[in-house]
Amino acid sequence: MSDDLYRKLKRLSAVETDQPLSKMTTLRIGGVAKYVVYPNSAVALDAVISLLKKENVPWKIIGKGSDLLCSDDPYDGVIVRLDRHFRNYYFDGDQVISQAGASIIALSVDAAKNGLSGLEFASGIPGTVGGAVFMNAGAYKASIADILDEVFVYRNGRMEWIPVEECGFSYRSSIFQQHPDWIIAAARMTLVPKDTKEIFSLMDDRRERRMKSQPLDQPSCGSVFRNPENVNAWQLIDGIGYRGKRLGGAVVSEKHCNFILNTDNASARDYLDLAREIQDKVREKYGIELQMEMERFNWPEEK
Repeated sequence: MSDDLYRKLKRLSAVETDQPLSKMTTLRIGGVAKYVVYPNSAVALDAVISLLKKENVPWKIIGKGSDLLCSDDPYDGVIVRLDRHFRNYYFDGDQVISQAGASIIALSVDAAKNGLSGLEFASGIPGTVGGAVFMNAGAYKASIADILDEVFVYRNGRMEWIPVEECGFSYRSSIFQQHPDWIIAAARMTLVPKDTKEIFSLMDDRRERRMKSQPLDQPSCGSVFRNPENVNAWQLIDGIGYRGKRLGGAVVSEKHCNFILNTDNASARDYLDLAREIQDKVREKYGIELQMEMERFNWPEEK
């Protein structure tokens, strides 16, 4: 891509060049992206996306990168990030309206301070509201779809509210995964009034459980595989003897074997090959097809 594109983007948004995706993901893996832009308004976002479509330039929205496995290849496109400017939220009675770039952890804490329950499950998810909606993130048998009313989406050059019934939510899935050109800009949720101390007590209890059961001190994507019906993925991985299994710099956590950690500058291929090896072994032993939970980005076979 030319300096001409850089100049055009610069007129519309803050732009960074040659930024490693490894710095934009919790896994700390990924090649260098040619451009990263930070639109500061809906108008700027519209202008940036319109320009990229006109110029036929590939682009990708990234939040906190907490569920993303990027390849080590360079990305000759534009990363669009909303977590610098699209991060405001406000409470109105039992409702909260949040922009997509807001930290869902920060939102859950502020909801608790306002005596509103429903986001406790998200108090340990290191992502944005937009990313949580995209993946239908959840924990402790709850998910964001349970509290959503509608999603504010930029699609086909227009901003519009989509009711939750039209978002196709299911376990770790949404209609937005099928439409990567739709951009989640905001979400409206209804919460439940509750005693603040009770909410914080539950959040504290869950934080202690996470600290004891999950390897939160090393780079990861969180859970690698979705739980099949009636069984936990970690039990299957433990059953094939892969707790602590290493491939290059990627290793299955001893603490929670549905986490694969980047312990020693793992390559993206190390990580993906280890995950696929686990899938093969589980299929052979149990006849169960494990589905990866994280999203893969910029892989040659997926371009």
